[in-house]
Amino acid sequence: MTSTSELATDGRSQAERPASAAADRRCRSCNAPLRRTFVDLGMSPLCESFLAADQLDQMEPFYPLNVRICENCLLVQLPAYVGSAEIFDEYAYFSAFSDSWVRHARRYVDAMVERYELGPGSFVIEAASNDGYLLQHVVERGIRALGIEPAANVARAAVARGVPTLVEFLGEASAAGIVAEHGRADLVVANNVFAHVPDVNDFSRGLATLLKPEGTLTIEIPHLVKLIENNQFDTIYHEHFSYYTLLTAERILSDAGLRVVGVEELQTHGGSLRLFVAQRDDPRPVDASVPALRERERAAGYHELTGYDGFAERVAATKRDLLEFLVDARRSGARVAAYGAPGKGNTLLNYCGIRTDLLEFAVDRNPYKHGRYTPGTHIPIFSPDELAERRPDFILILPWNLRREILEQLDYARSWGARFVVPIPHLEVIA
Repeated sequence: MTSTSELATDGRSQAERPASAAADRRCRSCNAPLRRTFVDLGMSPLCESFLAADQLDQMEPFYPLNVRICENCLLVQLPAYVGSAEIFDEYAYFSAFSDSWVRHARRYVDAMVERYELGPGSFVIEAASNDGYLLQHVVERGIRALGIEPAANVARAAVARGVPTLVEFLGEASAAGIVAEHGRADLVVANNVFAHVPDVNDFSRGLATLLKPEGTLTIEIPHLVKLIENNQFDTIYHEHFSYYTLLTAERILSDAGLRVVGVEELQTHGGSLRLFVAQRDDPRPVDASVPALRERERAAGYHELTGYDGFAERVAATKRDLLEFLVDARRSGARVAAYGAPGKGNTLLNYCGIRTDLLEFAVDRNPYKHGRYTPGTHIPIFSPDELAERRPDFILILPWNLRREILEQLDYARSWGARFVVPIPHLEVIA
């Protein structure tokens, strides 16, 4: 096991390595052949692989974004064209730069502390704890906490916040080592990580290993139903290996000896699920929210292949609408910049082929991205102060899931007549 002070991984597990070409074409959950395409977004680089200026003339790897659906278990998934170790090497996403996300984490911690009566004698583990944005609220309450984060550069930010953090890829074997040293947890948190692991079966067994017999695991995942119904195709990128309904998530967790005992529907990431999960032998009853959502998913057709038809054409229509807007804006002499350089934005830019001839520059609050360029499209990224300097006519909001927060932050841009463009779920121009 890697210690907090070392902050370095030792070897690569199966989850860290890209699967073989043959394995890529089989379902990562049930191993059935993958023959059916859900949506094909063409070729794209890794969405968080921002480039320094001296890298712009170097070869840049692109990988397919051809998403498949398993005809046997209906898991929607992206083959592991690239291993997790490469994705999370010098990772560029730091959760704490989103004020609304930090508030979401604090509300979550407050609710869990009250619901499960957590105190100084309790133990909380978070898988994929990022920069400590969530566990900092646990630590400040005097509750023992441990983060597990595969990106060493991000883990350092968590340690600086006072959050004990191990640099690990979680699986059954690594979880056993963690339990041997630290014990099992009353609460295991796996928020917005379940989609990020290529070997979801091993990861799920790892979560079960970390959890006390009477403990609770919570999992937050973007809801595939919302992705489809709200046209959120830009949330597809190489970090996201799988896309879940409640029905598919339950089956995978069941195979790991876990069961979903409650579910909440959240507004985060365009619509997410918070699953409350217990060990299989835990006697607590299943909340009525679980069968109710199961039935809604079945009623909408997500229990069979035909329920997933038609999405690809809606995606193509969005591409045409956005390109038409940007081309018309440039022809009229208007200048367009982007606010935010999130992973989802890079999927959108690469799928649509948007470069500096249509989008002059982007700004982002994360200093790590300043002076760098977006992967594939090579759009320069600056501090948000650049907006007031250059005064673009239109500001394209790439992190549309934070539109309310961003519109409040950018209210000053209305002083020079700037208008805001939101591309998802459909093109919208806001004065």
